[in-house]
Amino acid sequence: MVMKGGCLCGAIRYEIADDATPSAVCHCRNCQKQSGASFSINLLVSTADFTMSGTPRRFIDTSDRGTEVHREFCGQCGSPLVSRSPARLDRIAVKAGTLDDPSGLKPSIQVWCDSAQPWLSLPDLPSVARQPTPADTSLASPTGDR
Repeated sequence: MVMKGGCLCGAIRYEIADDATPSAVCHCRNCQKQSGASFSINLLVSTADFTMSGTPRRFIDTSDRGTEVHREFCGQCGSPLVSRSPARLDRIAVKAGTLDDPSGLKPSIQVWCDSAQPWLSLPDLPSVARQPTPADTSLASPTGDR
């Protein structure tokens, strides 16, 4: 089954060929600022399973480790769409809120919990203080950094 999504205005559309893609809640400050919310929910997608039509704009962010994170968004409506890392070209993080139907998602972990807002509690999800390691989860970070 293919998952589909896109930006608010419809100028950019995408498809994810693997509907078993894992997802994670990210509480890092960069995701908070990009999403305009207390956290972001990201699908961790193999680039081989992802296709996009339309041309997003790109903001080159810097992770806490000093590496680049390319945050792509619609230049017309501003919807954040994906994050990519030049250091990890095989994976991308797709912003779950841009899915046509996000109702079937169930994140399996929350990361960067040391940046979570103190009034927010997601007790049913395993928590990692910062970036997960292979020992924390089977989820592979798309960027290697926040």
